[in-house]
Amino acid sequence: MIDARLTLRCQLQDTLTSRAQISDLNAGFADETAAVIGLGGTGAYLLDLLVKTPVPKIRAFDGDIYHVHTAFRSPGRLSKEELRTAKASVYGDRYDNFRRGLTVETTYIGEATADRLDGVTFAFVCVDKGSSRAGIFDLLISRNIPFIDVGMGLNRKHGPIAGMLRATYYPVGDGAAMRDRKLADLSDVADDIYRSNIQIGELNALNACLAMIRYKQVRGLYRDTEGYRHMLFGIDDLSLTGDTYD
Repeated sequence: MIDARLTLRCQLQDTLTSRAQISDLNAGFADETAAVIGLGGTGAYLLDLLVKTPVPKIRAFDGDIYHVHTAFRSPGRLSKEELRTAKASVYGDRYDNFRRGLTVETTYIGEATADRLDGVTFAFVCVDKGSSRAGIFDLLISRNIPFIDVGMGLNRKHGPIAGMLRATYYPVGDGAAMRDRKLADLSDVADDIYRSNIQIGELNALNACLAMIRYKQVRGLYRDTEGYRHMLFGIDDLSLTGDTYD
């Protein structure tokens, strides 16, 4: 396996925040170390959004290889040299001239690699295998790390693809209770169209946006009047519903 532990050293000056006069709202990110676990379709778009935030330290993890089909749900350019290399190398290289504080590793997060979560203050779980998700949940909850888990439930019962996008927030103190509500698959699903029909970049991007908006609400950048723990977006009717689980 390729060792792609990359720490990026270049940085662009953020002029957008000052132009919008919202610099004071960045206080909630000052001491953040955010992790993106899984760089599949949704995770890759989420990383793209996260590197453009004021979060000082970002860690991203994925042990997979970048294939042709990956490019169809991946932000940014494609270079032929990227094919059949580690996803971590691909995404590390894409941001090596953009910001400091980003570390991308070719590894899977599990019991054997739990130390990679040391110091993490918020995480995004972007994996499509239920058993892997269950183990990651246990690690994050045991370490008192708040996190947002994303996922999709798609079907072809009526011919065209239908279904839901999901973003679920697991805060410190209530993570175990949220897990016990079984809002996300914690076991492997045998017949899962998302795993076989993966050229759905717009859904991955939208799922990432839902998670990022909720994260920025949690950290005080966006106003939050509802306090949603669980959000569902319906593809069929373009509806968004949420639940606070108070």
